[in-house]
Amino acid sequence: MSDLDIDLYREEQRAILKGSLLEFIKFFYKHLTGRDFIVSKPYGRESHHVTICKALTAASNLEIPSHRLVINVSPGSGKSTMLAMWVAWTLAKWPDSRFLYISYSKELASKHTETIKRIIQLPMYAYLFDVKIRHDSKAREYFQTVDGGAVAALGSSGAITGRDAGLPGLGRFTGAVIIDDAHKPDEVHSDTIRQSVIKNYSETIQQRPRGVNVPFIFIGQRLHEDDLAAHLLDGKDGYNWHRVILKSLDDAGNALYPEVDPTEKLLTRQQTDPYVFASQYQQNPIPAGGALFKPEWFLMLDDEPEMLCTFITADTAETNKSWNDATALSFWGYYDVTFNGRKTGQRALHWLACEELRLEPKDLQGAFIDFYSHCMTHPVPPLLAAIEKKSTGVTLLSALSALPGLAVRDVGRTIADGSKADRHIKMQPYIASHQITFTHNAIHAKRCIEHMSKITANATHRHDDICDTAYDAVRIALIDKTLYFDKSIDEDRKVIAQNMSNRLSKTLGTIKTRNALRLK
Repeated sequence: MSDLDIDLYREEQRAILKGSLLEFIKFFYKHLTGRDFIVSKPYGRESHHVTICKALTAASNLEIPSHRLVINVSPGSGKSTMLAMWVAWTLAKWPDSRFLYISYSKELASKHTETIKRIIQLPMYAYLFDVKIRHDSKAREYFQTVDGGAVAALGSSGAITGRDAGLPGLGRFTGAVIIDDAHKPDEVHSDTIRQSVIKNYSETIQQRPRGVNVPFIFIGQRLHEDDLAAHLLDGKDGYNWHRVILKSLDDAGNALYPEVDPTEKLLTRQQTDPYVFASQYQQNPIPAGGALFKPEWFLMLDDEPEMLCTFITADTAETNKSWNDATALSFWGYYDVTFNGRKTGQRALHWLACEELRLEPKDLQGAFIDFYSHCMTHPVPPLLAAIEKKSTGVTLLSALSALPGLAVRDVGRTIADGSKADRHIKMQPYIASHQITFTHNAIHAKRCIEHMSKITANATHRHDDICDTAYDAVRIALIDKTLYFDKSIDEDRKVIAQNMSNRLSKTLGTIKTRNALRLK
């Protein structure tokens, strides 16, 4: 090609890419990753990639009323990639633009701003647009262009000082405030953490634009009925936000992104994980006070399954007052799910027994040993007892560690476990998949199912002691999968169980005698 042809190609390519965000994304995604950017082709509806590109283009053209745009779309939709491309696209046209890129953590925001930086540093980008990053801008969380543009990564609940968006006194696009995933899914059910994000938006983020024509772009899936998106959509910040709400399944049952989430996959998710599906996929969080567990999700079996192993979970309390939680003790069987006599590859929990007791702390050890003695009569005696290390649970753990033949496990709670609501929501898909069962006419079944059907996501239920024992069982057996057992020693364990049952009876009698003497 001659120099003239090269110049003509450059001008033509530059005009095409500046004129179409979608073409820009497809072109530079290939240069960035070596792969083609696949535009979704849903049946009966517009590609969500096209819809989002239209909305972002309108925002950069200052055509969005109030310069406020909210886009709700499911995880895995490619939204963050498109936003990073949009920032690089607008900088190609207005290289002095200044952006704040905000996510629930600065680390996540920095990941996205690093992508923007990598795009701008591509040789083809520099060749087409003559936009360069300053040589002293080495950090991924903040960099500047030689024309005075800037991109800064920030956390949605952290301090925002010395960073601004846009430029004053200009009637064109000069940058934007971008909020991409304002809430962390594991933390959004904490009222304190969720409200801190909203407060930081109201008191800090809203004040960062330096011009009247600086758009606010909020993009992300819904997570809670009172999340930041709800705050914005309800106009509680004083603005009327232009909304693009993209449901994963439309009213006709057509999938938004069939190449990633086909209809069959979405329907399964809707059935097995309804809370997450309604929020993150349909952008319509069910009220947090709604019940998390439906009675029909608990299957009733005619016969008790053949157990691989059994274990106990305990949630302890310190009082016998009826308005507080009780001590709950649950006995579980772990088994292979079969269909027509063949193993399905899935395992489940059978709720063998449950007791809910309101007693004084001094009586807890005796009550547990009494329950344990009953469990030891099962053909497959319990492998371990899992007890949360809190309040009277600490004392009980210490006392039981001296019992021969019983492995005692401390159920620790960490930040990663989240709040009670987070833990209950994590358990929902396993129960919805019928992985907790009862035997017909089990005396504890009705009480347990009624208790579980009253559990809500916002803790408006009265008691959750039994539910906590269920969560610990699900976590140990189905989530973490930390049950270790050996069927080859089953017969030996049955002999040990019989001997232990006799010894426990004597131990229980001793404890009751001591308590009687104390009362005297």
